[in-house]
Amino acid sequence: MNKRHTISVLVENNSGALSRISGLFSARGYNIASLSVSATEDHGVSRMTIVALGDDAIIEQITKQLNRLIDVIKVLDFKDKESVDRELMVATIQATHKIRHEIVSLLDIYNGKILSVSNRSLVIEVSERSDVLDDFIAIISPYGIREIARSGPVALAKPKMNE
Repeated sequence: MNKRHTISVLVENNSGALSRISGLFSARGYNIASLSVSATEDHGVSRMTIVALGDDAIIEQITKQLNRLIDVIKVLDFKDKESVDRELMVATIQATHKIRHEIVSLLDIYNGKILSVSNRSLVIEVSERSDVLDDFIAIISPYGIREIARSGPVALAKPKMNE
């Protein structure tokens, strides 16, 4: 059964590393649902958070192939309860003065923020798990979404209780 897997890949911060990793996926016909790349606490290392669709066998094959790439330091396939993840969403919502309080109330529930205000719209930010953002978007859609940008999830392993 195909399901979403979040894979964290630590790579040496060399030119071409992203290209080699995305090339591995495309050459084998694997789809990347989301990709986020950022610096880590070590300036020579970047973290790639990849969301891919596939069954456990396909994801296991992907992780083995990723581990063979020269720039790859470490690969983790996060299972449901082994990681914490967040995705950032920024959106412009139609919001006249009459309904603005309703949107602000929804933002309070989802711990969102208003980034910019105009006469007819709000630019908002919400940072949450991807599934929660999907729910928020469904709730806010009737107000009118002018545009939306999502970062894709970033994830870290949960520390064990004694760490």
